[in-house]
Amino acid sequence: LPGSTFWNDWTKYPYSMTIWYMRPLGVQVLALGYRTGEAWNESAYSNPDFDAKLKQALSLIDVEKRREVMKDVEQILQDSGVIIQPFWQKLYSHQNKKVKNYGVHQTFEMDLQNVWLDG
Repeated sequence: LPGSTFWNDWTKYPYSMTIWYMRPLGVQVLALGYRTGEAWNESAYSNPDFDAKLKQALSLIDVEKRREVMKDVEQILQDSGVIIQPFWQKLYSHQNKKVKNYGVHQTFEMDLQNVWLDG
């Protein structure tokens, strides 16, 4: 399908898949894609227990406390079968040997502020 056709009706297809790339906190992707009523919840997933645990996880600043709540959040998603993870995407970066201090940015932007060419 052309992009314009797909994006006009993407929430109406019986099956579609979104690739969720990095967010500052991984829990943010779950809020966008799986919380009841969210615009990007393409599966129309709705689970009050998930929503409550996710709300709790989003409210926690302490990483270890959030990790404990996220175990429950992830288990709910796994048990409900709403997530299908068919692959782990491999990302590569290739450049000339003269390019120094370049790496893949966590959001796949070209961050060149600390990059130089070795003469």
